[in-house]
Amino acid sequence: MVPTMVLVADDSHDAHRARSLYGLADAVAGRGEAPVVPAFGSRKEVQRELDAVTGPKVVVPAYVAGGCVDSAGLYASLDLGGGPDTEGGVCATAPLGAVPSIVADLAGRLSDRGWEPGDGVVLAADGGESAEERQAVAEVARMLSRRLRAPVQVGYVTAWAPTVADAVERLRSAAAGRVAVAAWRLVADADFDRLRALDAVVTPPLWPSDNVVDTLLAQHRAATARLAV
Repeated sequence: MVPTMVLVADDSHDAHRARSLYGLADAVAGRGEAPVVPAFGSRKEVQRELDAVTGPKVVVPAYVAGGCVDSAGLYASLDLGGGPDTEGGVCATAPLGAVPSIVADLAGRLSDRGWEPGDGVVLAADGGESAEERQAVAEVARMLSRRLRAPVQVGYVTAWAPTVADAVERLRSAAAGRVAVAAWRLVADADFDRLRALDAVVTPPLWPSDNVVDTLLAQHRAATARLAV
């Protein structure tokens, strides 16, 4: 029996984000590899959807590490009802982080928006509470810097410092050149609208992209193998 993929994220305050998340869930389900249950909303709504799934399930965050403070808090608070050894089997995966194909896609999006060597780059993350999220964002910045062969400054939208606006201004003052913002966000939302208000080129969210769907399904396959042991 193929475990159900339960995609989890907070969308309780953002209709635009909700539409993007359901579009992502439809794209993953459209591959036909596994049944997909979208569990988006408040903690209570997500927990209800999760509890309603019978049989083995793989719980997959529908956000990137350090890319959605609300979703990270929601995910950490869920009662998953056990683990791989419980009846039916439950396996939770980590949010997407420094995946080479996704970082490569992010670099391509910068080029598509007109970034050229010599321009400044800010990786715009949301922030979060855990050291793991901070480490993941830092690793994405390092990988992106190596791929671009250019320095990458990290800026944050919600938590931690510096803010994206401060990072953009710092680069602009130092180099007196153009600055591009690489959005470390899975889907469009109200916070992304704040990025677009900056006086800088901003890449679109990581979804839609086949790389995102491929990576989520790869997570599901790896978790399915752990459940089968």
